[in-house]
Amino acid sequence: MNAIILTAIWGVIMMFCGVFVKSKKAPKFIAITGLLLVFAANAVELATKKSFFNIQVHDMLQMDSFNLAFLAVIFGCTLVFFLLSGADVENVGSHVAEYFALIFFVLCGVSLAATFNTLLILFIGIEIISIPLYILTGSDKRNLKSNEAALKYFLMGAFSTGIMLMGIAFLFGGNPTASFYLQHLQIGVGPMPVLIAFGLVFMLVALSFKVSAAPFHFWTPDVYDGAPTVFTSFMSTIVKAAGFFAFLRLFQNAFGNMHDQWQHLIIFITIATLLIGNVTAVFQQSVKRMLAYSSIAQAGFMLLAVFALNDRAKEGILLYAAAYSLATIGFFAILIKMEDYTIDGFNGLARQQPLLAFTATVFLLSLTGVPLTAGFQSKFFMLMAAVENGNNFWVVIVAVLFAAVSAYYYFRVIQAMYFKEPGNLPLTRETELTGSFKAMLLITAILIIFIGIYPEILVGWMYH
Repeated sequence: MNAIILTAIWGVIMMFCGVFVKSKKAPKFIAITGLLLVFAANAVELATKKSFFNIQVHDMLQMDSFNLAFLAVIFGCTLVFFLLSGADVENVGSHVAEYFALIFFVLCGVSLAATFNTLLILFIGIEIISIPLYILTGSDKRNLKSNEAALKYFLMGAFSTGIMLMGIAFLFGGNPTASFYLQHLQIGVGPMPVLIAFGLVFMLVALSFKVSAAPFHFWTPDVYDGAPTVFTSFMSTIVKAAGFFAFLRLFQNAFGNMHDQWQHLIIFITIATLLIGNVTAVFQQSVKRMLAYSSIAQAGFMLLAVFALNDRAKEGILLYAAAYSLATIGFFAILIKMEDYTIDGFNGLARQQPLLAFTATVFLLSLTGVPLTAGFQSKFFMLMAAVENGNNFWVVIVAVLFAAVSAYYYFRVIQAMYFKEPGNLPLTRETELTGSFKAMLLITAILIIFIGIYPEILVGWMYH
């Protein structure tokens, strides 16, 4: 509850900052202050299980260690995003405070999507996440690709919202109690009622769209490529992780007893996502577009949590949210500073900027899943969850093979940085590479390695 209320309040404060604060640099520091406050309040609630706000929610929200631990990861990763890329938000346009306000409203939606106990709160949370993102995607009004991406995202998002509402309507009419509460959808084992089956499929399609899982991924490359890079970093990490968390909670709490009846649908979507994401990423020359397709591939691994639906899957989604978000935010922060977004634009970076090349290598190794990185631990937990499920072991083998394919396109960037000659033009915007930026990159890389060696520190929050 602390996170929901405080993120909404700070979003309003950031809106007023846009009116009364004329400096373009001040909003970043106000936003960081607010996020620290939200993180601390969430940590207090995680430790004490008590909220600062005594509001009767009639069991529509559920605050437990798992939800609050996930929110702690989300707020921690967003703090890293602000510290690394907050200055780049200032370069998007003149409405800097409003951009941060929209990000806080997205975090409010994330908090709702992480704690919902009814289908109505899930819908509200998803919409509060989506609507500010449409605006952020088109925030670079001078860029036609940004305008196109915003329109495409809005139209596809509205269509998926209609599908979600249809699913909620079927679930409402199909359960005997005619209730929106998740526990009332737990109808036990046996043949699935027709209305519940239709509702489940509609919800599966809608949430697959939100997390860019194939074959509902078609909007992702164009939207990620057209949006300002700093907002692509936020959309592809914090928002995607929140979507998967909502996905997992809905299917575990509402449809867990019918797992065997819909598991094959998840298998199909998982394999299609891994195949399309990894194979298409191999042929990309733009690093930004390659990361868009690789985010689809990463979604395939995160879907293993919904496939497995056990305690190991819950630990895995927590680790994956941290590992994937930190590595992607860190690499996007470097990409923003590059003059050329193609793979050739990274040629010889290790000679000109050795620290940037080293941290970029750590981020890419983590995304690949190399041991001693957080990415390895998160993939390992996901694969273990799938193994412990006991069904369809071949899915684990396919996931491992596609993880090997991902090494190819991630290592192409590493090869360019260390084994190719730099061109005559400067590779990076030297004036933007401040000492604080480089220090924060190094801290992020160390944090990824630390989580890779001691994952139990993060997983332990679930059992606090």
